Amino acid sequence: MCPLRIVVDRLDDWQPYYPTDDLISADDFLSRDPFQRGLGDQDPATHVINLCGELDYLGTGYYVSLLAQARGQRVLPTVETLNELSRKALIDLQLDTLGPLLGELSRQGSLSGNSLTLRVLFGECREPALARLARKLFERLPSPLLEARLVRRHDLWQLARLRPLRLRELTAQEQALFATALNRHSRKVWRTPKARRRYRFDLAILVDPGEALPPSNRSALKAFIRAGRRLGIDVSLITKRDAGRLAEFDGLFIRETTALDHHTYRMARRAEHEGLVVIDHPRDILRCTNKVYLHALLRARGVPAPEGALLRRGDRRELEAQIEGLDFPLVLKIPDGAFSRGVVKIESLTQLKQASRQLFEDSALLLLQEWMPTEYDWRIGILDGQVLFASRYYMARGHWQIYDHSGARTKSGGFSTHDPAEVPAPVIKTALKATRLIGDGLYGVDLKQSGERVVVIEVNDNPNIDAGVEDALLGRRLFDRIMAVFLTRMEARVREIP
Repeated sequence: MCPLRIVVDRLDDWQPYYPTDDLISADDFLSRDPFQRGLGDQDPATHVINLCGELDYLGTGYYVSLLAQARGQRVLPTVETLNELSRKALIDLQLDTLGPLLGELSRQGSLSGNSLTLRVLFGECREPALARLARKLFERLPSPLLEARLVRRHDLWQLARLRPLRLRELTAQEQALFATALNRHSRKVWRTPKARRRYRFDLAILVDPGEALPPSNRSALKAFIRAGRRLGIDVSLITKRDAGRLAEFDGLFIRETTALDHHTYRMARRAEHEGLVVIDHPRDILRCTNKVYLHALLRARGVPAPEGALLRRGDRRELEAQIEGLDFPLVLKIPDGAFSRGVVKIESLTQLKQASRQLFEDSALLLLQEWMPTEYDWRIGILDGQVLFASRYYMARGHWQIYDHSGARTKSGGFSTHDPAEVPAPVIKTALKATRLIGDGLYGVDLKQSGERVVVIEVNDNPNIDAGVEDALLGRRLFDRIMAVFLTRMEARVREIP
């Protein structure tokens, strides 16, 4: 677990709160060399919470954040956030999407009168009805203490001012909320130094508790937590509501189905910006979630893939000309479908015209590929350029896909997991060749094998790792191997800091 420093103007500012060895005054923080031997915070990965009052440009608090970042430490707020808070135009740019939420709160009666002052402490506030607004403000401009002033003009609520709040400005009631919010934001504050030293790093696993088909089941998530802690990594489950907490962690592991226009991609980008080790890396999400991109990439680099064609909305050529050389049945796909959704089997030209007309409402491009009937698909799991697991996913009973969404409940076929040494060599070779075009992250390559022919169906950036399925051969060693990659990369990040 990385060390923590809570920086205040004067140590007396902390008098209302529980004593902690993590406290340091701004003068001491600025005068210390964190790399000097014998200092408790010599670890450059120290997480700094800056509670100073003088946060304006070149003020004492500003320099606390500036020097923390220069030392390679993660600090809240960052200099970038302070610069944005100092200029209303930048604040408006960050918060230009709050209008619908303010309108909803107004209709619900949560906003009354003509003006309102809201104090936000680590994304929390004293007014339960405004909790969502407080969280959004903190996510957009992460700063420990904020004060927002809202005004109503022409029956529309707007943000008139947003400023950092001084610790000593808090009322007695707000002090209690501050202590609770800080505890939730960084539970390391209240642990004894001995307990904190149990773990060298902190890893967040992003999940969606309500997801119907998550990439990892509950037993797998528990296995990841146990594996991480065996290696000295404190693993915590987070949701999209914890976006503002990302700077607390050293790594982010996304175990929620990813998409580009989605919070999973935004959180991956934010974590990358904060210097975290990220799987799925935003680059991987970009390259893998779009089937059109993958189709073009595989064809350009000579990786075997099904024969196919791209259909473009508004193409004036006859459909027959666009699919020349392809024979029915065919498979029509939307670019960003997952778990067999957005994939239609096409038996005739008439059906293709009807289905493409419908799918073109959501996408300007569609992918049409040959249909390759097989009993199962290979799924080769690859991490850091090495084969992690090899499974067969069988088609759902009476259906041509692994997942059957035609009924009230989604059905899926069976599975079997195999020693990669027993998998046909062309399957492994083709899977590795495909992932080398993407990166060095965690991938699940879906392939079909028909006789001597092996083709890549898709490369998944967020492959399933379920307890009882992908771990059937390796058991807990599968989870240990994944956590070991996080450990190696987090150690490398620390060494890279000058």
